[in-house]
Amino acid sequence: MAQVEWETLRWVDWYNNQRLLAPIGYRPPAEAEHAFYADQSRLDIAA
Repeated sequence: MAQVEWETLRWVDWYNNQRLLAPIGYRPPAEAEHAFYADQSRLDIAA
């Protein structure tokens, strides 16, 4: 069971941090999410 859990964690890491998605500018989802929230906090400061 531990091997299955480890491989699942590896896949989730790849899915969120390494695969590139065309709809978000060929960036990993985690990077796009970080940029999104950084933009949101800049909007809050400007308002």
